[in-house]
Amino acid sequence: MEIAHTPVLLRETLRLLAPRTPQGAGELMVDATVGEGGHSFAFLSRFPELRVIGVDADPEIQAVAKERLKEFGGRVSFYTGWSQDFFAELPEQGVQPDTILIDLGISLYHYEKSGRGFSFLNDEALDMRLDRTGRSAAKLIASLSERELADLLYYNAEERYSRRIARAIVEARARATISSSAALADIVARAVPSNERGRHPATKTFQALRIAVNGELERLPALLDAALRALAVGGRMGVITFHSLEDRIVKNFFREKSRDCISSPSTPIDRDKGHRIMELLTRKGLVAEADEIKQNPPSRSARLRVIEKIFKQT
Repeated sequence: MEIAHTPVLLRETLRLLAPRTPQGAGELMVDATVGEGGHSFAFLSRFPELRVIGVDADPEIQAVAKERLKEFGGRVSFYTGWSQDFFAELPEQGVQPDTILIDLGISLYHYEKSGRGFSFLNDEALDMRLDRTGRSAAKLIASLSERELADLLYYNAEERYSRRIARAIVEARARATISSSAALADIVARAVPSNERGRHPATKTFQALRIAVNGELERLPALLDAALRALAVGGRMGVITFHSLEDRIVKNFFREKSRDCISSPSTPIDRDKGHRIMELLTRKGLVAEADEIKQNPPSRSARLRVIEKIFKQT
């Protein structure tokens, strides 16, 4: 079958999230953003007794993963929905994953094959929804004020020309509805100077809209907390980020959960009886090596952070 996406940081992920038992016997891994199933395929192939649950909010791309992973039979199962909802339900079911992988990247499938306007290089309906619920990107830019648009671009993508782009969008939508990715890309390209080599002027605008449409930054803290609570003591969790905004959230969450306690200026506040909940295994995060970046350019912005849970949360 035709696969668009190559999993990033695969060597590092396989090494740091390897099962503790020989061949993964008796262990469960949750691929919390399974996408086309690249990471899951590698783990299932290398550890022949490991079981995997693949989670994804997008049933269309999950269908691709199901086809790709069908050779593993009953060792793999699937959940369709947002990962934080999945992890929130696990404690009630008495299920504790030994390994959790959260790859926060958007699959190349969405850019190249979904037809939902994720890419500024294609002329598609401006949608960008992963689960087909909520407002599409077209409805979002049609409803926000100029100031709200500027704030969205700045806070979701650190776009330096946010105000200029927002003004151009408002002026353009007054003339005609902005309903396609090509139309939006053209508006942005005309509004800002193209002074960054190799980067399309609309790159950050499309990133900011995708993040807003799918609530990516708002969902992330709840996802991390629910995943850590579900993880078995002694288990490991790896998170792959692709831009500074989400990486900052992950880094700060891991840093806070790895402290013995939180201290105020006057009195130390004991949390979970003073025990650290987890151990940081990658303090600065791991990035792709030169050979991977050459073979798989999207990996150049990826960063992997891994923790091991050492104490049960109350």
